[in-house]
Amino acid sequence: MNVSVCMATYDGARYVHEQIASILPQLGPSDELVVVDDCSRDETVSVLRAVEDPRVRIHCNERNRGVVVSLERALRLARNDVLMLADQDDVWLPGRVRALVSALQSSGALVASSNSSFMDAAGTPIRFDFPRLRAADSTRHWRNIARIFAGSASYWGCAMAMSRPVLDLVLPMPDWVESHDLWIATGSNLIRSNVHVECDTLRRRVHGSNASIVSRSLRLKLRSRAIFARSVLVLGLRARAVRTSVLSSNCSGGVAR
Repeated sequence: MNVSVCMATYDGARYVHEQIASILPQLGPSDELVVVDDCSRDETVSVLRAVEDPRVRIHCNERNRGVVVSLERALRLARNDVLMLADQDDVWLPGRVRALVSALQSSGALVASSNSSFMDAAGTPIRFDFPRLRAADSTRHWRNIARIFAGSASYWGCAMAMSRPVLDLVLPMPDWVESHDLWIATGSNLIRSNVHVECDTLRRRVHGSNASIVSRSLRLKLRSRAIFARSVLVLGLRARAVRTSVLSSNCSGGVAR
C-alpha cells in the first residue's frame, strides 16, 4: 500500500527543507509528498521547487485560504491509499512511516494516532507537558471523545496516518472547522476506528507561532467547545454510511503494504 504525505505550507521557508529531508528517505518510489502552498509571502515555494525529487508535487493556492482548506486540498490531490499529514516545521523520526502503516495493518483501524516529542526553534529538545496517547485507550472511543471536549486529548494531525476510506467521513471539512486534528480524531472515534501508537514518531517544533500549541483565551476555548459539539452532530450524521462501508471493506481484506 503506497503512501501520500499531505502538507500545507505558509511562510515556512525557514524550516520546510529540514522537514522534507526527514520525510523523503522514509518514502518508497511509488509514494508521494503533496504540498499545497497557501500564498506564502516568503521563499517557501522556491525552497520547495529546489527539492529535486519527482515524488514531490507542489500546488499553489490562487488566494490565501487557511490551513484547513489547504490541507483538504492536499488530501483531495493525494493518489495513494495511506495518507499521512505533515506540518511544515517539524521533523519526522526514523521509522515513522513503518510504525504507522504497521499500526493500520495490524489493527484494521482507519486512523493511527501517535505521540511526539518537542524541540525549540533551534532544534534543541524541550519538555512540553501534554497528555500522551496510550494504546490501551484505543478502544475507549467515547472516553476519547469526552477528552477531546475537555481539551485533554493529544490528537495532532501531524502525528496521524489515515486509510483512504476515512476521507468519506472527514471530507468535506465545513468552513467553521478550526482544527482538522480534532475533526479527524472525533470522526474516527465516532466510527470506533482510531488506534493509538505510543511511540514518538516526530519532533514538533515549538517556536511561538504554532497555531495548535500556543495558549488561548477563555473566550476562544469556549468557542472551540461549541465547534466541537457541532462537529459531533455533523460527523455523527456521516458515520453510519462510513461504518457500513468499513465493515464491507474489512470482510474483503484489511490494509496491506
